[in-house]
Amino acid sequence: QVQLVESGGGLVQPGGSLRLSCAASGFISDYYRIGWFRQAPGKEREGVSCISSTDGSTYYSDSVEGRFTISRDNAKNTVYLQMNSLQPEDTGVYYCAAVLLRRRTYGITCRPPGYAYWGQGTQVTVSS
Repeated sequence: QVQLVESGGGLVQPGGSLRLSCAASGFISDYYRIGWFRQAPGKEREGVSCISSTDGSTYYSDSVEGRFTISRDNAKNTVYLQMNSLQPEDTGVYYCAAVLLRRRTYGITCRPPGYAYWGQGTQVTVSS
């Protein structure tokens, strides 16, 4: 059974940094996509950053490109999201999500309907 557990959220001032962690377990395939999504109050859930296990392809939304960095530690089965230069519009619940692939698949997509497994979410609040 796939399980994803997020941690690292919190309250930070504008311009500050946070690092989110997603501990993954139960993967039965070497081929998967995993990433971070966020949902702000009153808005739809959106893909923030995703990474492919096959070729390391990454995706960043336009709003976080250059400020956020996704990475993974295969030995620890953990994916990270380093968030720098945080702004109030980055506020929301951040979810880790994954999808297992049946075969080696190149490239990356980062849209919520394409991800089957979800963590419980962690709150990020950017405010002075």
